[in-house]
Amino acid sequence: MKIVIKIGTSTLAYPDGKLNLRRTRRICEIISDLKNAGNEVIIVTSGAIGMGSGKLGLPGRPSDIAAKQAAAAVGQCELMYTYDRIFSEYGHTVAQILLTASDFLSEERHKNFENTVVRLLELGAIPVINENDTVATDEIRLGDNDTLSAQVAVSVRADLLVILSDIDGLYTADPRSDSSARLITLVERIDGDILKLAGDSSSGLGTGGMRTKLSAAAFCLENGCDTAICNGAAPEKLYDIIEGKNTGYTLFSAGGRTEGPKND
Repeated sequence: MKIVIKIGTSTLAYPDGKLNLRRTRRICEIISDLKNAGNEVIIVTSGAIGMGSGKLGLPGRPSDIAAKQAAAAVGQCELMYTYDRIFSEYGHTVAQILLTASDFLSEERHKNFENTVVRLLELGAIPVINENDTVATDEIRLGDNDTLSAQVAVSVRADLLVILSDIDGLYTADPRSDSSARLITLVERIDGDILKLAGDSSSGLGTGGMRTKLSAAAFCLENGCDTAICNGAAPEKLYDIIEGKNTGYTLFSAGGRTEGPKND
């Protein structure tokens, strides 16, 4: 199975931007195990600006472009160093790819990206992809890594996109404020009623929210790729998702396996 795993800032880092080492190590361990089982895995990672902000001692995510680019330049080094060090312990090699929207708009650059990923997978490497926040401006930004992960998943013809977030999945209401909220475990169609359930990002370091995740899932569904949203604090759910145990996360199914949506 070819899997794209998007790891959000809130999954990788504490609120101050410093790396959550225990969780990051566990995610890398599970991804290594998935590769050992014969799966092809591509990582789309957030966290460069958040980690750079923490390392530079900034009080939070910068608001101006120059400071964001500076934080990304510092944080991307820390991010790739961490991935390289941990995955090496499990016998796997990582490869960094930084993209902007231009790489998807240009047919030639898009094809070059696809060819590079295919070759890296053939060589047994784990591509680690992020938006190139150091040089990206509003005119060439994809805007968030949920969108980027969907673009990557469709481009490489992945079977599955998994978005690791700070929430278990899509709920009938905001579970932080409504105790009656129930997790929706299966969605086959993203319509107006589903979109009404989306909220904004709860993390001060991240850029995405449920709406961007639903947009990513919709794009994947249109192109025949399943999408799952699960809590990055419980990375063991990756096993359940791949094994088809539909509990404790939301699956957006392109396969028409059952009639949905369903609630826990």
